[in-house]
Amino acid sequence: MIRRTLGASLLASLLVATPALAEETHVGRPIEAGSLDEGRLDMVVYYAPVEGDLLEVTATFAPKGGGDPQRVVMGLADRDSVAFSMPGYRGSLYTFSRSGEKVTVSTAADTHPRADVLPD
Repeated sequence: MIRRTLGASLLASLLVATPALAEETHVGRPIEAGSLDEGRLDMVVYYAPVEGDLLEVTATFAPKGGGDPQRVVMGLADRDSVAFSMPGYRGSLYTFSRSGEKVTVSTAADTHPRADVLPD
């Protein structure tokens, strides 16, 4: 009985900590652009091959209500994945993943528990 309850609690906590996919785009060739427009930021992403096996991924985020755009540039090796929120827009989690020559970018509501937010 205890094992079943513990298993159900663990499963429920994993489901709560998983963000729901809101939008996704794929970029399959150099300089081909993809875009996301979910939430308070619009985003355009593209990549270019650089030395070694890296793809240099550039993502530009623009606030829908106006303001200065923010740009992120990162090198992704095959099977790399990274997720982050943009400063001032912590409600959305952006995930960048590479598989071969394909880069997938998704955005979701950030439901991960944070160390800086303590429960009441």
